[in-house]
Amino acid sequence: MLEASNNNELPVIPGKRYFTIGEVSELCNVKPHVLRYWEQEFPQLKPVKRRGNRRYYQRQDVIIIRQIRALLYEQGFTIGGARQQLESDDVKGDAVQSQQIIRQLRTELEEVLDILKSR
Repeated sequence: MLEASNNNELPVIPGKRYFTIGEVSELCNVKPHVLRYWEQEFPQLKPVKRRGNRRYYQRQDVIIIRQIRALLYEQGFTIGGARQQLESDDVKGDAVQSQQIIRQLRTELEEVLDILKSR
């Protein structure tokens, strides 16, 4: 699934391994209680739970959340429709995910190049 246009306005995903629910909330422009609800509705979304049931999301989870957000808020899918769309995209999702990762890496490399040029 291609990223929707509004996802380009979302912040760049930092190069961290784990993100707290608050960080993901800011990265995806979705409130934490919505993220917890989506965990129940979308089986693809499985954050790691550690001490005290604290959630830690990985980069893959953030990408899935952005896809869910685009389906629901921008394309007008219902929860059930978005779930079906994600399930059908799982088959072809690897290619799209690779494109998103390449886009992210390119942005990060351009930032590094700008830093090096300014020295």
